[in-house]
Amino acid sequence: MPDPLGGFAYTWPFYACALIAYLVGSVPFGLLLTRISGGGDLRQLGSGNIGATNVLRTGKKGLAAATLALDGAKGAVAVLAAKNFGPDLAVIAAGSAVIGHVFPVWLKFRGGKGVATALGCVLAIAWPVGLCACATWLVVALLSRYSSLAGMLAVGSAPVFAWYLADPQRTELMIFLAVIVVLRHHSNIRRLLKGEESRIGEKQGASPNNSERSE
Repeated sequence: MPDPLGGFAYTWPFYACALIAYLVGSVPFGLLLTRISGGGDLRQLGSGNIGATNVLRTGKKGLAAATLALDGAKGAVAVLAAKNFGPDLAVIAAGSAVIGHVFPVWLKFRGGKGVATALGCVLAIAWPVGLCACATWLVVALLSRYSSLAGMLAVGSAPVFAWYLADPQRTELMIFLAVIVVLRHHSNIRRLLKGEESRIGEKQGASPNNSERSE
């Protein structure tokens, strides 16, 4: 049966791009930085998540900032590298990097919620959209102090901004990223509705329930 996408000589760059971006996105910086600093296994601390918000719950603001920057940077780097070979590969790299963060092969496919990596990808592939999404995160975080709500609204607003500031292809990418991020926050949504979600800066216990992780 013929390949509808074309022969392997044509499609291999797309597969290679997806794989490399996935591996870049799957690097668990929060977990690595916490271990290197002597803080133990981040998955056994706070909410159990590997993202910057959970690193912040350990009281290490510097490590949390570094985790946020590196999680965003890995998405941006994947996109910027792929961008040199065309817009199609940049879109593939963005989606693959976020999937890598959310489902990292190194951690048995149990990763973070994808907000920082998604925002890094959006900034790299459409910086006006990325700036608007980051501004949304900042405003919601300052007003509500809910990291999960800020993250969902920031990434969820990206398709709206992209509709006006980017092209259809990148708008479709933003929709894809928003769906992944919102689905990964299903437990946070339940807690927000119940009024049980923790706020930015609050510490949690040392034995997380893995089914109820926060970003």
